[in-house]
Amino acid sequence: MTSRGVVWFRNDLRLEENPAWASATENHDEVVALVVLDPALLKSVGSFRRNLYLANVEALAHDLSEIGGRLSILEGDPRTVVPAVCADAGALHLNRATSGFGRSRDNAVARGLTCEISSWWGTLVAEPGTVLTGKGTLSRVFTPFSKRWFATPLPVHPRGDTNVSVVPAAGRHVDLPSFESPTSPAGNAGAHAALRDWLDNVDDYGDTRDLPAVAGTSMLSGHLRFGTISPRTLFDTVGTSTPGREGFVRQLAWRDWYAHLLLENPTMINAAIRPEYDTIQWRTDDAELEAWKAGRTGYPIVDAGMRQLAATGWMHNRVRMIAGSFLVKDLLIDWREGERWFRHLLIDAEPSQNAGNWQWVAGTGTDASPYFRIFNPFTQSRKFDSAGEYIREWVPELAELPSKHIHAPWEAPPLDLATAGVILGDTYPAPIVDHAVARDRTLAAYKQALGKR
Repeated sequence: MTSRGVVWFRNDLRLEENPAWASATENHDEVVALVVLDPALLKSVGSFRRNLYLANVEALAHDLSEIGGRLSILEGDPRTVVPAVCADAGALHLNRATSGFGRSRDNAVARGLTCEISSWWGTLVAEPGTVLTGKGTLSRVFTPFSKRWFATPLPVHPRGDTNVSVVPAAGRHVDLPSFESPTSPAGNAGAHAALRDWLDNVDDYGDTRDLPAVAGTSMLSGHLRFGTISPRTLFDTVGTSTPGREGFVRQLAWRDWYAHLLLENPTMINAAIRPEYDTIQWRTDDAELEAWKAGRTGYPIVDAGMRQLAATGWMHNRVRMIAGSFLVKDLLIDWREGERWFRHLLIDAEPSQNAGNWQWVAGTGTDASPYFRIFNPFTQSRKFDSAGEYIREWVPELAELPSKHIHAPWEAPPLDLATAGVILGDTYPAPIVDHAVARDRTLAAYKQALGKR
């Protein structure tokens, strides 16, 4: 009797170094390669992430066709579609979800199955529960976590069988919805092309990672988000032979840490990990929130980042921290507003990382991140975009200002503003808040919440 297995691809859209796929091909004569398009989920995300997801599904279909198989694309609610596909299967193979939404969905699917489930952690380097303190707990501080993470043996994954027969799923197959192709190649081939480019620059990572006008980051975050490349592949390929390489690989440790934290703290998406910070009296100012979203705050480095996000679905990491700090610490607007906005627009938005990074910025989460860390957008801009190249690209109305004034145009002499064609409050907004005043206001609000004088 022929044994059939089903592989349900979600945020692991690759065949290479995919333990769920490898497990199925090792244990079954026939394998169904399944993608379920959930209309509600596709509708809820921003267009850039939707387009990249669909492009990656298309690339996975191509990779399967190269080995004589066909990707089964079905549409509907996975809670009913997946059990129906698995009705005549021996097992469902998948890589586990870390988000509350994903785990709730998977639990509902499991309740409807009549077959076994083979599950893996193919989206992470280290499996949750394997990187623990001497007391057997998950560290709430990143540095000790990372030290143990580097020392933890990597999990053993199945190797897979490339001669597997890929068969179609039962049910009505659908075509992919129309989508706008991403600007860079998608799929596993696109991920490896980006990795090859990155290997030429990774040794300089420590010097260039914080410079938004320089190609100093890997641009692999979108590929990690949809699993077109395995973080394990990046770990093995990049290695730690130079400070730059070790610094990059440490980012994979941050990624794992936030995923492990979300599994342990499922409410961290919408509640402070340190509950005392949920008593902060946040301001509600719709006009200022909309100015931040639109890149019209009057702070060029913040506006550049927010416009890059709106135009591309991506923002440089250093600028994410600056823009996030501005929303929370300058405008005193709840970090959850920013978390939701980034999660909607970013192509690489993963619930664990997005919430973890926003709580880091807000000082409400784990790690040694004090609440009084407040980025000065002016000094951050001068330090990391000294010539104003990044600002000029994304805030072109300031392009003709001299470098010494482009970071704070409100301080520029009237003649320089006139020569550059800048009219504050007209062609470019005046600052919507005074940073020094805002800093004092924020410190007072945090101190009040914490009962400090």
